[in-house]
Amino acid sequence: MSSSQSTDELITKLNLETSKIGWRELQTYYARGHVVQVAPELDLLTVAVELVADNTAQFESWMATGKVGEVSADLARSWYDRDTELWAVVIAPWVLVQYQHDDPLH
Repeated sequence: MSSSQSTDELITKLNLETSKIGWRELQTYYARGHVVQVAPELDLLTVAVELVADNTAQFESWMATGKVGEVSADLARSWYDRDTELWAVVIAPWVLVQYQHDDPLH
């Protein structure tokens, strides 16, 4: 199996595991420090694939530019108060979340 086939299969698998979830349902993971916010301009599945690949250099770059990182306490509180729905995918022990500003539900 070629590397691109492996990546394609991983993307397909992760896409099937990606769904919307209410922020309140993620409180346990957030309290453990296991929630990673992904900026809306990034592709959530691409970030997930890079996490699976343990691509430290890419993550450091995204973190340095603020495109990937922790959910601040203020943002977490705001999402909780509004019961915000986010796109999420689990790459254990991490939960990658992404809020889409252009989501018609918000």
